[in-house]
Amino acid sequence: MLGFLARAMAKQAAWKPAALVSPVSVTRIPGRYLAHQEGLPKLPVPPLRQTLERYLLALRPVVSAEELEHTRGLVEDFQRPGGVGERLQRGLERRARKMENWLSDWWLQTAYLEYRMPVVIHSSPGVVLPRAEFHDRQGQIRFAAKLIAGVLDFKTMIDNETLPVEYLGGKPLCMNQYYQVLSSCRIPDPKRDSVVNYARSKKPPTHITVVHNFQFFVLDVYNSDGSPLTVDQIYIQLEKIWNSSLQTNKEPIGILTSQHRNTWGKAYNNLIKDKTNKESVRAIQKSIFTVCLDAPKPRVSDELYRSRVGAQMLHGGGSRWNSGNRWFDKTLQFIIGEDGSCGLIYEHAPAEGPPIVSLVDHVVEYTKQSEMVRSPMIPLPAPQKLRFNITPEIKKDIEKAKQNLNIMVQDLDVKVNVFSHFGKNFPKSHKMSPDAFIQMALQLAYYRTYHRCCSTYESASLRMFRLGRTDTIRSTSVDSLNFVQAMDDPGQQKQEKVALLDKAVKAHRAYTDMAIHGQAIDRHLLGLRLQSIEDLTSMPEIFMDTSYAVALHFNLSTSQVPAKTDCVMCFGPVVPDGYGVCYNPMDDHINFAVSAFNSCAETNAARLSQSLEEALLDMRALLEQAPRAKL
Repeated sequence: MLGFLARAMAKQAAWKPAALVSPVSVTRIPGRYLAHQEGLPKLPVPPLRQTLERYLLALRPVVSAEELEHTRGLVEDFQRPGGVGERLQRGLERRARKMENWLSDWWLQTAYLEYRMPVVIHSSPGVVLPRAEFHDRQGQIRFAAKLIAGVLDFKTMIDNETLPVEYLGGKPLCMNQYYQVLSSCRIPDPKRDSVVNYARSKKPPTHITVVHNFQFFVLDVYNSDGSPLTVDQIYIQLEKIWNSSLQTNKEPIGILTSQHRNTWGKAYNNLIKDKTNKESVRAIQKSIFTVCLDAPKPRVSDELYRSRVGAQMLHGGGSRWNSGNRWFDKTLQFIIGEDGSCGLIYEHAPAEGPPIVSLVDHVVEYTKQSEMVRSPMIPLPAPQKLRFNITPEIKKDIEKAKQNLNIMVQDLDVKVNVFSHFGKNFPKSHKMSPDAFIQMALQLAYYRTYHRCCSTYESASLRMFRLGRTDTIRSTSVDSLNFVQAMDDPGQQKQEKVALLDKAVKAHRAYTDMAIHGQAIDRHLLGLRLQSIEDLTSMPEIFMDTSYAVALHFNLSTSQVPAKTDCVMCFGPVVPDGYGVCYNPMDDHINFAVSAFNSCAETNAARLSQSLEEALLDMRALLEQAPRAKL
């Protein structure tokens, strides 16, 4: 991908995890998948004038008055009667009538499959789970066996279509993503990747992949009668794997999947020329999911532990540690370290965060259950080790992948913190949306650090619509700017500050509501631009404008991914001088993950994390000290 347009598209398209946006509660009732899906409405195409008005409004806090005036002229030109905007809008509306979802395929292609940066750090999110209570290989294998059984238990609900339908604000949500995460894998290509899903094939897979010491094994997880293996059976099989892979494999074949997609696409085509390699790769791709049994890392203080595990989930720690213990193209990889560190990484193309977190919640609950009744032990065939023939060319590709990955690992700074002073119950007690309250704290932290606002991305789920993925909640608004400027102004009364905070929170809440109902601006503008490319017309000036580039340069890429489990998702920044911020608000504390690149002198994950903590405390103090006005 070349040129300004592609870079802007990549910036918009680079990964942003999605969340069901609280505080609207999600309830679940059992329901049949297909009948339910057909009843969902189609994603609307918002009115053109509405989107363009809201676009100008969104630009106000992030571009200069001169730039805004210039853009206003371009917008007027774009939307004039009978002009290019109207023509592209009609094209989008035609597409919406013909397709199940006018956006989903475009989004999958531009945001993921055509995106050429490595999936590691740049696209795939990691999840840090609470530290498990074990410190040796027996504990590691026992926990892994329970986890595998828990995922298979969840899979039974997917297979039987008894997965409870989720609701948001009384409306049913699209459940399609749940059916995409198991038995699926991304396939590299030098130009554009693809995703394969074997779950719906005539003979769905019955095996998982287990990787230990950089060696891959096929483990059948079903008995001949179709029943899943018990925890004890899985334990015995994992022990066999552990014992037959005691030495670290010299050639970490999995590290190839961490490369730039074009590079990996070429190496992949070279790798699968060999019949044995091709069969081994197919076995990994077809597996239901992957389990990575990681080697222990050196001990660190409790304060640093979570951040270290966050990095381990995102990239494995480098070629000397566990990065070769992955197949990063696999949709779901559960990671269990010998030292009790555990979590997962997922390839983002098939799904957003919430379905993954629902699966995690189910599995974590399952692992807490007391041991099942022990089954009589039927001897099981040993798991099959996957073989790879390493030619000098493949070895060279592996060495290159190691070097590039180690550079990426050194460059990523991740801070995972628990903000322990209060959780979502505090803003609720002041009748404020916890998500909007946290987003305003982020705005304040950023403003205090840089003395300016920036384009901020927060994911909104479009799952109220058939095959819905995400749109953008633009957290930076005129109201958020007014609040952050007033917050540290000694000339402003506390009551005025509270009123401005309340107004900013309500504006965020309103934008969120607009976004989840399919009326936000970002995907609509993307659709108009892609429609222009499809029509083979010259690119409208509105998309070649500096303001548009600024609007898409998300220095703050954020996501709320709420879970019942005391976990947190983490992901890398989407621009070189940006931050990735993910959070899980619990009742009385908030789990945060903040990432930045060390190669950027202006950004610092620890500093933003500290500023965020201070902003949250200052906002609490403000609300507690100010006279309670009627808001």
